[in-house]
Amino acid sequence: MNKRRPGGILTVAVLLVALALGPQAASAQTLQRARPESVGLSSERLKRLSETFNGYVKESRLAGGVVLVARKGKVAYVEAFGLRDREANSPMREDSIFRIASQTKALVSVGVLMLQEEGRLLISDPVGKYLPEFKETTVAVPKQGGGYEVVKAKRAVTIHDLLTHTSGVGYGGGLARDRWEAAKITGWYFADRDEPVGATVARMAALPFDAQPGEKFVYGYSTDILGALVEKVSGQPLDEFLRARIFEPLGMKDTQFYLPDSKAERLAVVYSSKESGGLERAPDPGGMVGQGAYVKGPRKSFSGGAGLTSTAQDYARFLSMMLNGGELDGKRILSRKSVELMTVDHLNGVPYNPGEGFGLGFDVVKDVGAVGRPGSVGEFGWGGAYHSTYWVDPKEQLVVVYFTQLIPARDVDDHGKLRALVYQAIVD
Repeated sequence: MNKRRPGGILTVAVLLVALALGPQAASAQTLQRARPESVGLSSERLKRLSETFNGYVKESRLAGGVVLVARKGKVAYVEAFGLRDREANSPMREDSIFRIASQTKALVSVGVLMLQEEGRLLISDPVGKYLPEFKETTVAVPKQGGGYEVVKAKRAVTIHDLLTHTSGVGYGGGLARDRWEAAKITGWYFADRDEPVGATVARMAALPFDAQPGEKFVYGYSTDILGALVEKVSGQPLDEFLRARIFEPLGMKDTQFYLPDSKAERLAVVYSSKESGGLERAPDPGGMVGQGAYVKGPRKSFSGGAGLTSTAQDYARFLSMMLNGGELDGKRILSRKSVELMTVDHLNGVPYNPGEGFGLGFDVVKDVGAVGRPGSVGEFGWGGAYHSTYWVDPKEQLVVVYFTQLIPARDVDDHGKLRALVYQAIVD
């Protein structure tokens, strides 16, 4: 699910949205369209974005996608290119729906901060206060000569550990992989599970984790556990909580875990990069490397770590709310201080990527030179297993969302090119 892992469905959705910070931000309107020059972008330079991504389609490295660029609260560029379904010759549309995988994590993390703002939890609380199975957990540690032993965790896992991926919980592929496999809990894909996410998470608690709480960044089921916690604290299923508290207030009308039949034809098809070059349609349903059970699945498991589907416009509205200090179109989701808390580094010396840290649900940039790519200090973002990515650049009043449905992704440098082509178009 990490944005740096190859994978994704063959569809691209790039989306840049920006909302002004400061006093005027509170009255920001909907994401209206505007000429690029009116928000400090060059129309001529943005053509390079079109040419490059259409080139990926012609070269059969991508099937198609949606690119939306906005700045200072205005959409300055939007283009649907390529095909949503190559076999049916169905064109990509601006409202095509994508599996957003780990881009689900940011939404659930915001939900946790909302509950803190309501006085219903503290992120410093132990998880076991709300999910008793987590009061005492264990860790797998290597033994001399091979194998592993299971030891008690040195301390309780906290909500903060889950938000920062320092809980020690992986995706079931660590030292104790045999036990996770026996429990049938491995990989990030939940859509075909025939049990509620709370039941899956309860079973996780009895399995050995990959690291001691707070000692290591371990990417895994932390946000799925947060989803179960949100259900317990709010008293609502995760899908209902997110819909009522985030999606509906923000006008995210096409964001959901499972698609109704009326939207099924808008779901972009998953493709895979072939080792020999070109693309092939992923199996149907095929689990995590396939079309998935988002339309015809059991509809029981609401994965807070990887389960949502959405559109470029919807996700842009969510990120615009974050850039706007927690509010969009007069609807406040979070306080400005909670947004600030979520978007600074919380790792406190835990090893991570050069020049980067991790906040409460978001990767954050601390040193542009050390990161070695275009961007700004204070930028935050993440991505998903279907090769999608997004980032928010408060300094440039910019949001970028890039949805792609390509898993695995081979021989495609679209993420790097996207950054270069977005930032080279800024001319103010």
